[in-house]
Amino acid sequence: MSQISYRSPLYIQLREVIRSKIEEGEYPPGTAIPSENQLAETYGLNRISVRSALAALENEGLIKVVQGKGMFVNGPKTERDLESLGGYRHTMRERGKDASTRVLIKAVRDAGPYYARLLELSSQDPVWYIRRVDYANGEALALEEIYIPYDLIPGLGDIDIGLFSIYDAYTWNGIQLDVANQVLRITTLEPSFSKLIDLSPGQAVMEFSYQVRDTGGRVIEFARNYIRGDRTEFIVHYSSH
Repeated sequence: MSQISYRSPLYIQLREVIRSKIEEGEYPPGTAIPSENQLAETYGLNRISVRSALAALENEGLIKVVQGKGMFVNGPKTERDLESLGGYRHTMRERGKDASTRVLIKAVRDAGPYYARLLELSSQDPVWYIRRVDYANGEALALEEIYIPYDLIPGLGDIDIGLFSIYDAYTWNGIQLDVANQVLRITTLEPSFSKLIDLSPGQAVMEFSYQVRDTGGRVIEFARNYIRGDRTEFIVHYSSH
């Protein structure tokens, strides 16, 4: 454990200790760091010094403070074509919407024959299964089901994907996205799924299913987005070039 001395301001020392733990990977991107109380107890500091250190780290963009949830490590900033790869929250925020996500399930399960074929795995290979609801200005607009090979991001369980994008997690794990093959169809959801996005049973939704590959040709994700057609519109741009 790093030690705190009295040779320089205490909050600066604590800031450097936490910064080192972030840079050395002890606190990975997307994961929570200890609370104010835990830091104060661990290093024998008062709450004012701890808060000053955390405020400095937040101002530098190294951590994100979320009211009521805690403090999380930010990863490096990334650039990508989010619209082509389904970057819902980024797209909504670009349009001035207050976008958020509620994670319903994040679990590890066997791929099974169907998803093994889509992900180019064996049936017994473990995959991350994620189910979440996307909101814009507090209104539920989409339900997502996402399947990711477990071995690509074994630490995904420690990342709060309600706060951070899965695409950020890919970047933090050295995965570079390349292409996404996407299919659109009109369908209906089972009643329990319809209720999650405030639809009546039998009401139609737009289903976008897509398979994403990285620059090495690996399938890194298969997902389905069920989007409310009554509250969403899509614009397609055509070019003669």
